[in-house]
Amino acid sequence: MSASLFCWPASLPLMTAPIQLSAGGSLYERIGPEALAALVTRFYTLVAQDPDLSPIFPADLTPTAQKQLAFLTGFLGGPPLYHQNFGPPRLRARHVPHAITPTRGRAWLACMENALQDTPQIGEAEARELHAALARVAAHMVNTPDDDGTPDGKVGQLLSID
Repeated sequence: MSASLFCWPASLPLMTAPIQLSAGGSLYERIGPEALAALVTRFYTLVAQDPDLSPIFPADLTPTAQKQLAFLTGFLGGPPLYHQNFGPPRLRARHVPHAITPTRGRAWLACMENALQDTPQIGEAEARELHAALARVAAHMVNTPDDDGTPDGKVGQLLSID
């Protein structure tokens, strides 16, 4: 196990720190890089087809998928590829130009849940753990209320996508 897993910079926000280690190692070690890459590929196939998400993503999702894979690799306890290639993730700041509504947060999470279910290389326990972590990230990313004015559309309401 790499010593870098224990040396995460204190200046990084909670949403970009890796998931905690368990008895079986990091979530990255338990899932593995091949299964993680398969998950990201399946996820972006679903995103491209989603009517709520596709309008805010580029037509060519290849660079986006590469960045997501790099981010998830570090987030799950693997090598900090995103940091090495792109700098600190600053997730909310990088997503500010995009209207991330509670509806879009739920759609993003549904695509991830479906991709997890369609990636048999990822065990059920690991899929649940990853989904729980990404549900918090998805909620954190909400920056715009839904247009319908429903109470769950409050900007910054962390549980607004549940």
